Amino acid sequence: MHTHSSSTTNTLNLGILAHVDAGKTSLTERLLHAAGVIDEIGRVDDGNTQTDSLALERQRGITIKSAVVSFAVDDATVNLIDTPGHPDFIAEVERVLSVLDGAVLVVSAVEGVQAQTRVLMRTLRRLDIPTLIFVNKIDRRGARPEELLGSISERLAPAVVPMGTVRGTGAKDARFVSHAAGDPAFTDRLVDVLAAQDDALLSAYVDEDAGLTHERLRAELAAQTGRCLVHPVFFGSAATGAGVPELIAGIRELLPAQAGDPEAPASGTVFKVERGDAGEKIAYVRMFAGTVRTRDRLPFTGGREGKVTAVSVFDRGSAAARDGVAAGQIGKLWGLGDIRIGDVIGVPDVTRDPGRHHFSPPTLETVVVPARARDKGALHLALAQLAEQDPLIDLRQDDVRQEVYVSLYGEVQKEVIEATLAEEYGLEVEFRETTTICVERVTGSGAAHEIIDKGDNPFLATVGLRVDPGPPGSGVRFRLEVELGSMPYAFFRAVEETVHETLLQGVYGWEVGDCVVTMTHSGYWPRQSHAHGTFDKSMSSTAGDFRQLTPLILLSALRRAGTQVHEPLHRFRLTVPEDLFGQLLPVLSRLRAVPHTQTAHGSAYLVEGEIPAARVHELEQLLPSLTRGEGELESAFERYQPVRGEPSARRRTDRNPLCRKEYLREVAGVRR
Repeated sequence: MHTHSSSTTNTLNLGILAHVDAGKTSLTERLLHAAGVIDEIGRVDDGNTQTDSLALERQRGITIKSAVVSFAVDDATVNLIDTPGHPDFIAEVERVLSVLDGAVLVVSAVEGVQAQTRVLMRTLRRLDIPTLIFVNKIDRRGARPEELLGSISERLAPAVVPMGTVRGTGAKDARFVSHAAGDPAFTDRLVDVLAAQDDALLSAYVDEDAGLTHERLRAELAAQTGRCLVHPVFFGSAATGAGVPELIAGIRELLPAQAGDPEAPASGTVFKVERGDAGEKIAYVRMFAGTVRTRDRLPFTGGREGKVTAVSVFDRGSAAARDGVAAGQIGKLWGLGDIRIGDVIGVPDVTRDPGRHHFSPPTLETVVVPARARDKGALHLALAQLAEQDPLIDLRQDDVRQEVYVSLYGEVQKEVIEATLAEEYGLEVEFRETTTICVERVTGSGAAHEIIDKGDNPFLATVGLRVDPGPPGSGVRFRLEVELGSMPYAFFRAVEETVHETLLQGVYGWEVGDCVVTMTHSGYWPRQSHAHGTFDKSMSSTAGDFRQLTPLILLSALRRAGTQVHEPLHRFRLTVPEDLFGQLLPVLSRLRAVPHTQTAHGSAYLVEGEIPAARVHELEQLLPSLTRGEGELESAFERYQPVRGEPSARRRTDRNPLCRKEYLREVAGVRR
């Protein structure tokens, strides 16, 4: 096997991000062609691009799954990660962000700054990911690159530096001309932007004898770009290749490549999981430190571990077999059967939190139904495999009604799930109506307990629980008010695990979050045997007793505490023609949207406010006819708010104690 040492190789893990249709996948193709990785440039419209491998990606001309391909620039290896641009696939972008060293955000010179562009830039800036901006489609009619600079500065990032000018805008031969080293206007712009962050630079500029050379300015530009203080802007066309060589030079000069320490203890993050031809799991891992080699036993999140059976590393094109993947690199690992997206392998990096969500969770769900009743089992298995690759699908089985729920960001995701099930698993499915995912919040305090061998407690366990509200965003916390030594640790663990499982469906059937559950009573019967040494289950407590009793106690405590159903609320930003603004307000009111600010922008009105997530899709559908097709809507999850009037109850499953209570008491009665 060919070995590969990377101790001297710098690697840049680069994300290409954009609003759908801005030309992101076309730019990826052009970069690969310029670097000599591919001989022929694929076209999204023709469905023959390097990174869009799913049939539906080729058919729709959009990226759904992130794809990795690499190329060399001078002495650095660039791993290029093409991400989805459609907001329905923001979860895929989410996972990629945790492994990036830098990004190129693509903006269309025709459509300008769009809703998803703003969401992506806000997140890149929040995560301190150095970002270059590439204004694409300068060769298209309607391109307005100079005007767009003001919009980028206003709506994306204030500190931007155009790295050149466009000649022949809107024509096939449109080209990008880099600013020359001695260009006084460029020097002035650089100094204005850079000096805002560096007083010494400003002093050197004022004092002309201080030797403020072009080289020093470029070095400072690279340093401030690396610290996410400044965003250089390049212009070009992915279709013609204009501006792409300059962008590649900018990537090499301005984005920081990572060397990493291959000798340190291994530490990495899994950002993608797929299955090979034989159904085996393949984990995509970004290594931050150390080296993982074939035959290594590798620990990962949750105390699990596995033995690496094969490794491949992305290097100058696709992944090639290697004996190990080292710090800074992205590789594929085989043999880790229990691995999941988001798992940390080796030593956790305390400066990173791969489990943290940078975007909002999905707020919609639907029931997936097989076209043929006999396919129910196969459908659940197939969806479970898809959920491995996309944890935010959040599969939920209703065993009482034999239905399977999946979570969604939007309607396009339904098409993807439907097409994937048909192509990869031969399953035809239908979807029920999409509904909004609500949550339950605890409103007061409530407690309940059952004592072993007292009253009608059918289980050999004493469990007491108190439920209290927790601060917003705190999740579910479990605490003890009893001595940890009062019973075996396995019984405490059984109670804690069952508490988390039970709270997936509260009094109204929705997930309960942001609460504190305290164990107030505990007790058990020690292991007892008959004279001939056989274990007697009827005389000895087991973890099963605690797992069976805990849901009943928790639901009683939850009912006494009280819960309130909350629905997801989106913030929205709506631009409409001035003369149609008056007609729009009654529609917003009917959709329960609350405008907070209304400002005139030239001949248009900008309305910002909040709207229930359940009504966003309806507003999107109404907008073209209400605004002559000129309305623009951006929306993103903001928070949860209490539901007005009668709360909507979710269908409860047999996993929930409300459905199990009588059954459990029956079983226990038979046992006694």
